Amino acid sequence: MNKPKSAKEIIRSVTPLTEASFYILSALSTPMHGYGVMQLVSEMTHNRVELGPGTLYGALTNLQALGLIETVASDGSDRRKLYRQTPMGRSVVEKEIDRLEEVTRHGRLLLGL
Repeated sequence: MNKPKSAKEIIRSVTPLTEASFYILSALSTPMHGYGVMQLVSEMTHNRVELGPGTLYGALTNLQALGLIETVASDGSDRRKLYRQTPMGRSVVEKEIDRLEEVTRHGRLLLGL
C-alpha cells in the first residue's frame, strides 16, 4: 500500500508548471468558468498567451486529477462548470511564483542588470 504523498512531494512532482497551467491555476484563485479563464489570461497577457479550448480543457482536466482545482456548485442559472483552486493548488502557485522570481533574479544578476 502506498503512503499518501506530502504537500512537498506533490509540489515537486507538478512543478515547474507549463505557462498555460500557471496562468490557469493562478486565475482560479476565484471561481471561474473555462471561457472566463481564457478571457482573463488573454487580457492579462495582452494576447501573448491565448488559450485554445483544447489546451484549456486538457489542463483543467489534468489540474483537477492532480487535486489542484475543483469544481464549484453553480447557482443553476448557468450550465457551465465553475472551477477554483484547492488549498494545494494555491500552494503550488505560490511555490511556482517563488521559483520564477528566483530564476528572474538570477538572470538579472548574470546579465549585470
